[in-house]
Amino acid sequence: MTPQPPTSSQALLQGRGLSMAFGPVEVLHAVDIDVIPGEVHAVLGENGAGKSTLLKLIGGFHAPTAGQIVMAGTPRTFRDSIEAEAAGIVMIHQELSLVPDLTVEENVFLGHEHHRFGFVDTRAQRRATRELLATLKTSIDVTRRVRQLSVSQAQMVEIAKAVSRDVRVLCMDEPTDVLTGRETEVLFELVRRLTADGVAILYVSHKLDEIKTIADRVTILRDGDKVGTFDIADLTPADMARRMVGRDVSDMYPERQSVADDASVALSLEGVTVPGYAEDVTLSLRRGEVLGVAGLVGAGRTELFEGVIGLRPKQGEVHKDGRAVRWRHPEDAKRDGVAYLTEDRKGKGLLLTKGLRENLTLAALERFARPFTDVRKERAALTDAVREFDVRVARLDVPAGALSGGNQQKLVLARIMLTDPDVVILDEPTRGIDVGTKRQIYFYVAELVAKGTAVVLISSELQELLGLAHRVVVMQDGTVTGIVTGDDINEETIMAYATGLRRDTVSTPNRLEVVDGAR
Repeated sequence: MTPQPPTSSQALLQGRGLSMAFGPVEVLHAVDIDVIPGEVHAVLGENGAGKSTLLKLIGGFHAPTAGQIVMAGTPRTFRDSIEAEAAGIVMIHQELSLVPDLTVEENVFLGHEHHRFGFVDTRAQRRATRELLATLKTSIDVTRRVRQLSVSQAQMVEIAKAVSRDVRVLCMDEPTDVLTGRETEVLFELVRRLTADGVAILYVSHKLDEIKTIADRVTILRDGDKVGTFDIADLTPADMARRMVGRDVSDMYPERQSVADDASVALSLEGVTVPGYAEDVTLSLRRGEVLGVAGLVGAGRTELFEGVIGLRPKQGEVHKDGRAVRWRHPEDAKRDGVAYLTEDRKGKGLLLTKGLRENLTLAALERFARPFTDVRKERAALTDAVREFDVRVARLDVPAGALSGGNQQKLVLARIMLTDPDVVILDEPTRGIDVGTKRQIYFYVAELVAKGTAVVLISSELQELLGLAHRVVVMQDGTVTGIVTGDDINEETIMAYATGLRRDTVSTPNRLEVVDGAR
């Protein structure tokens, strides 16, 4: 059932006919939205649907090309985000907006410093920052520089910074994307306290179960158009997904094919240690297999495979197709047919200010420059990649930073596949992307293994491990605690190993041979 819109007297904020164009490309088409005090109003849509753009219009980061923002019944025009913030509209960005070389306390009060006798009152700021972080149940040293924090810690600082302002409307763009389950629940507690105090919240997330838990109403966008606004009680997660993508997405995962009995071992680790992160890990990956890697934040999953491909120092032996290899740099691994998709597509995966063509061909320049770059050949490769990976973009001459998160991920995936690998390591491949794009990636993984490619899938999304992996290696505090196969691939068993409640014992401590048992 579509709810009746609030009256002007009820709504704290309204967007009326909001449109936005970047050059000749219109990305938002006459969208109406409203939010009332004490409400969590979610905004859903596929990557590129216009969710982040809508929030940036409301937050003063862009001026709408058409339409109007009304605050407490009064039309407002914000020249920038500072004016919007002065009106009580505060934004938590999908991409962290903190200054890496400033301390936690300096970031929280940047532009809103406490002064005493004409000087910044550092002591007062530190005390206030500690109090803010305490409300988020986060014990971060407020004197540390942001670049020294983990991604999830930095996100908690971003949240603390936002709520330190005199906020009336809080716009949250994918706030839990990098948070742990415990941190997410702490955030939800904060949201409930804010709404109890009358704060209105606009909340963007791709996590449908999260929306069902925290939101009161939801507005769904598709390709820049408003599909509708609905009471959350009237929608199931499946209903939301269907309205987002315009089709049924109940078949999220492809049918899983068995690994051939005679499949050879493509990659094996023997006693691999990455100092400070992973200890004495032994495992093997077969052709045509998806090997899932599970664990909580800090388990050492990413660091283990960064060590394997030469991004970190490591000890122990790595074999590719039965041959001992010594990869000191990712280029070495690439030459041996191993591709790595980083978990941080914006920070490490893309050159955001460069074009799509340059980003795509960066990992395979030897194919396009002999010795001078063949731009025509690069453009043809980009056209093929956009078609094969369904990268949704109106023009091919835009920078990578102009793409939505899901389309950026498709571009990174297209780039690593341009090197024709036979072993692919995917680290959090669906983080921060919508349900439709997730499904596309899942089916692409299935196509890879059907061709005999070996895939390592590092993921914090248990459902995608359950849906794709033939086996799951579970890590805790840098060691492998278990390997689950067959019917044991379920949330309860994986979490028991991830939290240390279960641990397999073998003759050599912390060493597990996991070749057998692929299904």
